[in-house]
Amino acid sequence: MGTTQLETVPEPKYWHLKTVLSEALDSEFAVGEILPNERDLAARFGVARATLRQALEQLELEGRLQRRRGVGTTVAPPRMGVAVGTERHDWPGAAGDAWQPVDCVVGAPPAAVADALETDPDEAVHTVRRSRMSHGQPVAAELLYIPQSSVSDLSAIDAPSAAARARSVLRELQRLELEGQDRAVELGSARADDAKELDRLPGAPVLVVTTRFFAEGGTAALSVATYRADTCRLTFGASGGVEIHHGPQRQAS
Repeated sequence: MGTTQLETVPEPKYWHLKTVLSEALDSEFAVGEILPNERDLAARFGVARATLRQALEQLELEGRLQRRRGVGTTVAPPRMGVAVGTERHDWPGAAGDAWQPVDCVVGAPPAAVADALETDPDEAVHTVRRSRMSHGQPVAAELLYIPQSSVSDLSAIDAPSAAARARSVLRELQRLELEGQDRAVELGSARADDAKELDRLPGAPVLVVTTRFFAEGGTAALSVATYRADTCRLTFGASGGVEIHHGPQRQAS
């Protein structure tokens, strides 16, 4: 067989620089240490700053670096395992749920959410905002969309705090018999509100896990959870048999 076109394409300069930088991180820098500024790094490696930025962005995506507001670019600790689901299906807010409720508002959801819930675009839904911490730092933020029809027996919420309102909605949701779930995972970029909650910069790489919860023959709730891609390794199932881990050892294929 002849040489394919892909094999004849030279390695991008930024990709080679990423490999060199990765070796430097292993030999010269400790976890949490702040890297020199872009101008000094570009001068050291003899590359344009645009090339350097591409390499740094790739290393951030792989979890080797973290960009922090008011601090700069630091060497990231190893990714932590974060369980996303188990073989046991439960409603959000059930016993053992690692998420903490933050707020709950009622209003029309984004069009894509209305489509997923199979509701009228103007139909109001409960939007529960939750957060998740691990090892003392924020690792994920969630928006949980619940149609009013899923919690139709819920009387007017008269709770003293936003978190209490969220818990009230979740308790009512658990009265339904859960028939199943499905999940999808994709790589995305942090929106401004997610970035603030996760202590990241807007546009930072994140893993978005979308979960649909089924009851009474339809979609009873939709979760959109945003995880920090620089610190999280998502695990699925009781044994953690499926992992999403773009670690530093992984090369382009």
